[in-house]
Amino acid sequence: MDKTVSESFAVVPRHVAIIMDGNNRWAKKRLLPGVAGHKAGVDAVRAVIKVCAEAGVEVLTLFAFSSENWQRPAEEVGALMELFLSALRREAKKLKENEISLRIIGDRSRFHPELQAAMAAAEAETAGPSKFILQVAANYGGQWDIVQAAQALAREVQAGSLQPDAISVELLQGRLVTADLPLPDLCIRTGGEHRISNFLLWQLAYAELYFSDLYWPDFKHQAMRNALADYATRQRRFGKTSEQVEAQAASKARP
Repeated sequence: MDKTVSESFAVVPRHVAIIMDGNNRWAKKRLLPGVAGHKAGVDAVRAVIKVCAEAGVEVLTLFAFSSENWQRPAEEVGALMELFLSALRREAKKLKENEISLRIIGDRSRFHPELQAAMAAAEAETAGPSKFILQVAANYGGQWDIVQAAQALAREVQAGSLQPDAISVELLQGRLVTADLPLPDLCIRTGGEHRISNFLLWQLAYAELYFSDLYWPDFKHQAMRNALADYATRQRRFGKTSEQVEAQAASKARP
C-alpha cells in the first residue's frame, strides 16, 4: 500500500508560495484561447491544495494576478476577472467544508465592486478555525507591499508614536500584508521561468526556490509531491555554516 502524503516527508514546509505560470503557453500549445489555460489551471489549484493540506503544510499562497498583469490584453484581463468571480462563488462552500480559510492579499481598489464584494464574502464564509490557510495574491506586488508597509510606519512617525531610529526589520515585517503568518519556506514557480516576478519580495528572503518546467495546468498531485520531496532534502542554513546547522540539529536530537 502506498504511504500517505503526510508519511512521505521527514520535513514539511509550513508555508508554500507558488507562482502559477504557463497557462497561456499551455493553451497556445493546444491551439486554444488563453483563457482556456486559466480555466484548466483551476484543477491544478485543487490538486496542489489537496497535497499540501494532506502533507501538513499550514499556509499555501498562490500568485493569481500581479499588479503588472493589468498590462495584458483587455480581453484576457476581463476573462480572468470573470473566472476569479465565478471561482470565489463556487469554491467558498467547499473550502469551508474542508476547514480551509481563504485570505486574499493585494490592493483591491482597482477591482470591480462586485468582485470586491465577492472577495469579502468568500473570506467571511471561510473565516474561523481552520486546518489550512489558502492565501490568494490578487493585484499584488512585492514592491507595493513593502511601500504600503513603509507608509504605515511613516504615518506612525508623523503621529509621534514611533521614532525613526526605532524602525527595525521586525517592525517593517509586521506591517506587511502577511504579517501574522509564517514566512514562506518554499517558493515554487512553474512554466520554466527562473525568476520571482515581484512576488513576496521581502518574505522570500530565505525561502527555498523550486522551478518546474511544467505549465501550471499540468502541475498536479505528483508534481507537488516531487516539490515537497525536493524541499525535504534541502539544508536551510540562514547564514550559518553546514557544521553549525548539523551541530544544532544533533543537540536537539539528544534526549
